[in-house]
Parts: sequence; C-alpha cells; structure tokens
Amino acid sequence: MHDPGGWLGATWPFVREHLPPAPAAVLEVGCGSAGGFVPKLLAEGYAAVGVDPAAPAEPGFHRVEFERYEPPHPVAAVIASNSLHHVGDLPAAVGCACDALAPGGVLVVLEWGWERFDAATARWCFDRMPADGAEWLRHGHDRWVASGLPWDEYFPAWANDHGLHPSAAVVDELDTRFTRTLFAEGPFFFSDLGIEPDEERAAIAAGSIQATGIRYVGAPRAD
Repeated sequence: MHDPGGWLGATWPFVREHLPPAPAAVLEVGCGSAGGFVPKLLAEGYAAVGVDPAAPAEPGFHRVEFERYEPPHPVAAVIASNSLHHVGDLPAAVGCACDALAPGGVLVVLEWGWERFDAATARWCFDRMPADGAEWLRHGHDRWVASGLPWDEYFPAWANDHGLHPSAAVVDELDTRFTRTLFAEGPFFFSDLGIEPDEERAAIAAGSIQATGIRYVGAPRAD
C-alpha cells in the first residue's frame, strides 16, 4: 500500500523504540515484497525474519501466510505493519503472533483504520497527492472516479470486496491476547503525501479529517 521507503523510514523510529536490544529475535508479519523492516533490523544486528506470501525470495524470508508459519523458536518481538487488516483469519493470526513470543516478548503494531477513510478525509488526501509517488492513493482515486459512485458508497464496497478487517475488530482481537502498553490514534497518510505528520495531526485536531493511523504495543496476557 505504502511507498516502502517513505512509510518505513517514517515509522521506523517508533518501531525501534519499542523493540528489545539487538541481537534479539524479531519476526515481522506481512513484510511485503520489499521486505518490510527486516533489512533495517538486520542492519542493526537483530536476528530478524519476515513472513508474507509475497516476501522476497531471499534468506530470512518465508513465503507463506502467517497463520501457516511455524517459527522454529520463540522470538522476543513481533512486528505487524499494516498487515493485520489483510489477514484471512484474524483470530488465528493474532493467536499465532502471541504464541510466537517468548516470555516477556513484545508486539508492535502499526495499523490503518480504513473504515474512517470517509469522503472528507479522502478529499483532503487527494488534494495533497504529490506529482510522483502515492500510487495507491492515485489508483484509488482513479478507480473511484471511474465508478461514478459517491465515495461513501464506493469505498466500503471496495474494502469489503478485498476482505479488509475494520480496525476496531483488529484492536478488539489484539486485546483478547495482549495487554496494551501503548495505544494511539493519529496520522497515517503523511509519508505518502510528502508532508509532516504534524500537518495531518493538525487537520485531525481541527475535525477536518479522521485519525486513521493506529499504533499498538502490547505484551501477551498473563490470564
């Protein structure tokens, strides 16, 4: 969905802040064809692997659905960046993430509240699309225009056709297996739009757009 360099570069400081020190073992759920955070993790000395059906065909990556992946040993951290709303079986994926963690492990999640991507938020984004980049937004805009439908009719139908889980369902499922140590809602589109997150944050605070970015850090529940 996102330009790998922009999104990963913008969110890496948050992810890195919540990880244990290297050389801890880290598993990334849904690393995508670009490898997600795995290259950054490896460069910093982590024992990192990425799992995704579209993962690079390189050592350290596993081309399989996360629900079917069996880690050879527990890991200290699991990262899920814009992947849980895509998984086929959400409870199974969250359960696998929890089961993969060693005692004292941490889950770091970056998610998109797509159900809040309403007409006002979409228009705000479309009006700020850069000349280059933001391909997924541009393609979404063009498909919407071609449909001839109002945005609030077109976009939920598109999300349903793609089997996307609402962020509320993702968070509720996470809460069944994890105790939150951090939860925040805020900017999401800034890296694609080439703007500072504070600009998007200000529009959210003014009520002009919805907060569609979600950051969740948790530890496996003891009960």
